[in-house]
Amino acid sequence: MSAPRLADRLRAGDTLLASWHAIPEPLVVETVARAGFDVVVLDMQHGHFSRDSVLRSVGAAALAGKPAVVRIPVGGFGLASWALDAGAEAVIAPMVNSTADAAAFVEAMKYPPLGGRSWGPGRAMTLQGEADGRAFLAAANSSTLSIAMIETSTALAALDEIVAMPGIDSVFVGPWDMSVSLSGGQTLDAGLPAVDEALAQVARAALSAGKVPATLAPGPERARRAMDMGYRLIAVGGDTGYIADGVQRLLADCRA
Repeated sequence: MSAPRLADRLRAGDTLLASWHAIPEPLVVETVARAGFDVVVLDMQHGHFSRDSVLRSVGAAALAGKPAVVRIPVGGFGLASWALDAGAEAVIAPMVNSTADAAAFVEAMKYPPLGGRSWGPGRAMTLQGEADGRAFLAAANSSTLSIAMIETSTALAALDEIVAMPGIDSVFVGPWDMSVSLSGGQTLDAGLPAVDEALAQVARAALSAGKVPATLAPGPERARRAMDMGYRLIAVGGDTGYIADGVQRLLADCRA
């Protein structure tokens, strides 16, 4: 029996912790996934992933038994459907600031009648062990997640309309960009009280609309705070940090 899909687990109320990857190396993705994270996120916006490294890293995550999520570049909606075809179970779109942005994202992510995604999910079907195209098509819109990033004051103003849009399955708070936006470019601080207020607002709106609240936390304390607010998909830290922290702790123990 196949493992539950990411969408099913989140809609059932599970709280999942995700690793965040900037290093475009499948072995790093697989190693971190095997260490215990529930999900892996591959960052094409500020990370260094190409199409080739995404394709290989989605496979590496699958080998570790974990679902992959891809963050596309700003406005890169054409990459959204490609990432799903490559086997990603969800896509994060940054800087979704309006209903027009959200609608363009849905158009790329969902097959009709919700969107206009074109057919070509060969790799995804292989990774999921599905040989029947009709069965895959029937389940695809519900088994993939469109995750819209809410990370500006403009997006907050349009929040209720964005979470209400059919085909938007989740909203993801980018805390650092949110701090830059809310402070008018004066500071970069994911722990600002205004960011906490925005996090609480987004969680309430998402849960009220039956959508999944998601965010990125810099460490365990912020991750637990997000859980207390109702966040169900929480990325913690990043791969460069995991490696550096592990080396520093090892050397400190050796030199103690």
